[in-house]
Amino acid sequence: MNFTSEQRLDDDILEREFTLGEIPGILWTPASASASEPVPLVLLGHPPLGLHKMYPRLVARARRCAADGFAAATIELPGSGDRPRWDAAEQARADLRQAMAAGEPVSDEIIDALILPLVDRAVPEWRAALDALLALPGIGGPVGYSGGIISIGIRLAVVEPRIVAAGLFAGSFVPRAMFEEARRVTVPLHVLLQWDDEGNDRQASLDLFDAFGSQEKTLHANMGGHTGVPQFAGEDAAGFFALHLR
Repeated sequence: MNFTSEQRLDDDILEREFTLGEIPGILWTPASASASEPVPLVLLGHPPLGLHKMYPRLVARARRCAADGFAAATIELPGSGDRPRWDAAEQARADLRQAMAAGEPVSDEIIDALILPLVDRAVPEWRAALDALLALPGIGGPVGYSGGIISIGIRLAVVEPRIVAAGLFAGSFVPRAMFEEARRVTVPLHVLLQWDDEGNDRQASLDLFDAFGSQEKTLHANMGGHTGVPQFAGEDAAGFFALHLR
């Protein structure tokens, strides 16, 4: 991990951009973090729109984490932002846009092509980033995962034992194969669902929540579309991580 820039935000949060191999990322650390008193870490997931475009929302989430005494970090997804283009992913996104523009159902084939290769590539990168982040002074875990593409969160919750709690957003397409993985998830879950999400299959989201194997899982459903998440929903999510990471 090589740090490429750093700045102090106005609330005394240290923001550092880094690269891990070819993967760009950002780490936010609260002033309370030190080698003698390391803080928990929240991994901030996001859609494949690029870190620069997502930065305003990511830094707002990181500020809330820091206010609760947690570090926060994110990395660029494969094929997004300044990373090399990924032809298969570009084609899958084009097929998705075409189906939705025509008012046609999004087929399982399109969903599989869009999501499964991304999960297969992104999850090992998240785990490598976690290795590097937990080796830094001032960051000691436990670790939570928050938001982003829900299938990435599912896979991480299954394969990464250092993640002790996950806050997931039921706002992306889910391949049928991920339902079987969801049954293997056992960490506490906080799942957010926008009831009128125009790009999401509500029943599939409810079925996925039912499939999760966690003994502690909570579904928070709010009226509104994909981008209409109410502010209090963020407060609920912050309370969930405060409970499980402290």
